[in-house]
Amino acid sequence: MDKFSIHRVPLHPSIRQAQPKPINAQQSFKAHLQEATNQQELKVSKHAHERIIERNIAISEQEWQAVSDKVFEAHSKGVKQPLVLMEQAALIVSAKNATVITAMDRTEAKQQIFTNIDGTIVL
Repeated sequence: MDKFSIHRVPLHPSIRQAQPKPINAQQSFKAHLQEATNQQELKVSKHAHERIIERNIAISEQEWQAVSDKVFEAHSKGVKQPLVLMEQAALIVSAKNATVITAMDRTEAKQQIFTNIDGTIVL
């Protein structure tokens, strides 16, 4: 008769797993906050870019920064699609996508009815 040998295998193998290092929540939050504030840049859609050129709308770098800051502030308060009224232009912005959707000069904006906006930023 052949000899069989039976090996016992433990039910719970003792495998040592490396203990994860505790994450400092304060540093993690601080890093995320800094990363989020550095990426606050407003994009301009192709349509809006064409309208800005067509209508000879000039917006300085400081004005773009002010628009950007206010759009991100409005987004943090729940606004998804604000109308931004500037001295020389009116912009419709998707705060969710951080993108200027369309632009018009203020004289043209006086004759318009704006729909699908849920906030207004006056600069």
